[in-house]
Amino acid sequence: MVGIILASHGNFAEGIFQSGSMIFGEQENVKTVTLMPSEGPDDVKAKMKEAIASLDDQEEVLFLVDLWGGTPFNQVNSLFEAHKDKWVIVAGMNLPMLIEAYASRLSMNTAREIAKHILRTAKEGVKVRPEEIESVKATAAAPAQQSNAGAPGTFKYVLARIDSRLLHGQVATAWTKTTRPTRIIVVSDAVAKDELRKKLIQQAAPPGVKAHVVPVEQMIKLAKDDQHFGGQRALLLFENPQDALRAVEGGVPLKTINVGSLAHSPGKVQPNKVLAFGQEDIDTFIKLKEAGLDFDVRKVPNDSKGNMDEIIKKAQGELNRLRKS
Repeated sequence: MVGIILASHGNFAEGIFQSGSMIFGEQENVKTVTLMPSEGPDDVKAKMKEAIASLDDQEEVLFLVDLWGGTPFNQVNSLFEAHKDKWVIVAGMNLPMLIEAYASRLSMNTAREIAKHILRTAKEGVKVRPEEIESVKATAAAPAQQSNAGAPGTFKYVLARIDSRLLHGQVATAWTKTTRPTRIIVVSDAVAKDELRKKLIQQAAPPGVKAHVVPVEQMIKLAKDDQHFGGQRALLLFENPQDALRAVEGGVPLKTINVGSLAHSPGKVQPNKVLAFGQEDIDTFIKLKEAGLDFDVRKVPNDSKGNMDEIIKKAQGELNRLRKS
């Protein structure tokens, strides 16, 4: 029997699993994977591997995830390449999709067969009242897409963000909805050398937006000669503050940097739930401030902004205490 893994931000996967069981009955070889607020990508990947290992058939697996480009999608996608002949990932999980997948397993033996079959049911399950709203043409959104362009022949930097997770759900949904970029550019020497990570980032781009990965020096060159980009709205993603500082010192004309998330590692302290600083990070943020940049410290647009001066002061105090202990 084809195994099914439901993956989501928060408890959505567990909730929809429970709903599916109420409607269609208890199911074997179905597992849930959740990303909780206190967890990161590595936690999700570990859960994903554990869920896969618990299935009777680990070759034929259908992954139903909540959001294309989100962390649950990205982590299963990072495992997908070695199994792409049989595994299938379907984003946009809803209850009609899940029930149809359960029913399809009774007569279909491959994840690909089931995936093809459930797509139509998933789309047809989205309905609205009053019915005339459904008749609105999707093409009505086309003019808005055209309005994303900036002045001809120049980049417009709509967001520059430091986030060790780079392109993930918060960026692919909340920030792109708010800033409306036409290009997402990951600026990182390390990622530019990693073909798998580059491919995963390109695949995680939201519809209508192209994702690129460039080394820091290449971004500096693009900033100085951006004529061939013809008015693109650019959202820049940096994996760490050091790459952001190199870009700014090299001439990338940024005025504000959004600080979203920095992963914890040995020797670092956590002044809040999502940021981990070592001494080099603190020194780098101070240099960015001295270069005239403002900091926008928040994970998503609706969050209240944190005070970077207070965060740095707290992190420095914790590092000093760590050294003395």
